[in-house]
Amino acid sequence: MAEGKPHTGAIDPVLVIIPTYNERENLTPLLERLHAALPQVHALVVDDGSPDGTGEVADELAAADSRVHVLHRTQKAGLGAAYITGFRWGIDRGYATLVEMDADGSHAPEDLPRVLAALADADLVIGSRYVPGGAVVNWPRHRQLLSRVANLYSQLALGVRVNDITAGFRAYRRPVLEKLALDEVTSQGYCFQIDLTWRTVQAGFDVLEVPITFTERESGESKMSGSIVGEAALKVAQWGLRHRAEQLRTLLRGLRSSRSRVRR
Repeated sequence: MAEGKPHTGAIDPVLVIIPTYNERENLTPLLERLHAALPQVHALVVDDGSPDGTGEVADELAAADSRVHVLHRTQKAGLGAAYITGFRWGIDRGYATLVEMDADGSHAPEDLPRVLAALADADLVIGSRYVPGGAVVNWPRHRQLLSRVANLYSQLALGVRVNDITAGFRAYRRPVLEKLALDEVTSQGYCFQIDLTWRTVQAGFDVLEVPITFTERESGESKMSGSIVGEAALKVAQWGLRHRAEQLRTLLRGLRSSRSRVRR
């Protein structure tokens, strides 16, 4: 999908932002896989005060490896807020590319080199389950159905041609995040992913999807809830209505302008 001329220039250095809440068992193997796939990238763990000791594990990993950084937050404030905190931290420190990645192992670090390579032709690259070559492994049928419906609903409501707009494995060029009004983003859950994609498209940046394999977590508990689904449904409907209303206003202005020229 193309919405404008992509940015050019180096994508290094790269920062992978990993929000955590009770991911003690998953964090170490994830970072080991990440640095086996891409030894040069840095990782920022944003922990929301995990009671299981995830933050302490992250601190130990950071003490042993200069490529690992940690931000501690005192409460569970949501996925969107964690990513925005991470984006700001990375922008302030000069990272050229900022990556979103789940802590539970559902996003394979081995797919990240292809995601980053695709930034040669885009400003935002989404690791997509729903383009040719993408796959979902070990997900219950009801979760697959929910994900498919959410993506179709968002496409129809917003009029965007992104197959996996709810995807949480993605890479942004820094200028995208610098231009977006991050202070205005209040979305959480996978609604945050829809929100950021929509803002990126509206700002005229190029969005590209590359296939990935999404694998359901082997340990820990999913953070999905009914409130997260409800938030997404409501906000997408609001954004879609505003977008359609603006399209209608633009059309009417064009018609009035045409009539005025005809009268002259």
